[in-house]
Amino acid sequence: MKFSTRVIHAGQVPDPSTGAIMTPVYLTSTYVQKSPGTHQGFEYSRTGNPTRSALEQNLASLEMAKHGLCFASGLAATDAVLKLFQSGDHVVSSDDLYGGSHRIFTQVFQQFGMQFDFVDASSSQKVADAIQENTRMVWLETPTNPLLKITDIAEISKICREKSILLVVDNTFATPCLQQPIALGADIVLHSTTKYLGGHSDVVGGALVTSDDDLHQRLAFIQNASGAIPGPLDCFLTLRGVKTLDVRMERHCSNADQIARWLNDDPRVDRVYFPGLEDHPGHEVANRQMSAPGGMVSFVLVGDTEQEARETVSRTKIFALAESLGGVESLIEHPVSMTHGAIPPEVRKAAGLSDSLIRLSVGIEDVGDLQEDLDAAIG
Repeated sequence: MKFSTRVIHAGQVPDPSTGAIMTPVYLTSTYVQKSPGTHQGFEYSRTGNPTRSALEQNLASLEMAKHGLCFASGLAATDAVLKLFQSGDHVVSSDDLYGGSHRIFTQVFQQFGMQFDFVDASSSQKVADAIQENTRMVWLETPTNPLLKITDIAEISKICREKSILLVVDNTFATPCLQQPIALGADIVLHSTTKYLGGHSDVVGGALVTSDDDLHQRLAFIQNASGAIPGPLDCFLTLRGVKTLDVRMERHCSNADQIARWLNDDPRVDRVYFPGLEDHPGHEVANRQMSAPGGMVSFVLVGDTEQEARETVSRTKIFALAESLGGVESLIEHPVSMTHGAIPPEVRKAAGLSDSLIRLSVGIEDVGDLQEDLDAAIG
């Protein structure tokens, strides 16, 4: 099946007892067994739930992977990956990444003896140079959050395989609609399903997918042992959102491209970060590994002042000032005071994240209305 068919049908069959076309919400905590230990696939809903299983199978199919595992949030999924490792293990990560990921790395797992180095992963050589004898994982975002840097996944995969290092790719920004890291050599792909996969700003969740049987078993053990699982209604809402992913992403990408090019031509704007622009440093790689550059745009105004950025994001009428991204509605935010506030200022600056950066999650509204809204807000 093609992608646009799989988003609707993968992992889902009509309910055998009623013929219901939508996957039922199995609101149960436990399952009756005919005799001790002879359950029919499900025993307790922390371990497995039919609604969750349908979502896990669906997401695995979209990423062209064998296995999917769902979690209560993207950070719960991140937590599960990090529990694969132990004290003394070293991780190389993108230096530009979601503030919550940086926080759990440095303020939670680092205190247990794990080691983290953050590098500009748009340079494969810098990633290779950062690898040590105790390096066990490379963690990538591509495009990154919020500077939209691009990493060559296939090239980093070669480096990791030569040294038997796990490659994990956070594919939240691109979604499997635009990019499939497993096919490019990643071992694990992570999603905050809260974002584009759910798509309607009404559910929080996370997911991991892999084609490695051993990794799947280890992660499934962690999922069950730690218990950070989504409820069945959360899974149902995410499944419902995924059904329109393909058509939504087409509009997200089209609108973002028009907005980015309009901002790039505006004399009030100093810099625009969008991999679809021909002068973006990662434009060539993005064209090679993505089917479209995505729905996220970041920019800095002329003058480059934090106060001006704060005032601009507070003046929009259609773009809502809010954290998160990937919903049908357009959002605007000031990363250093919102999603990336947990990252120390000196670390943000070293990664190139300006205090005046503005990030857009471009929705699916009329693009002319969005442009007029930004035009008035920039002033």
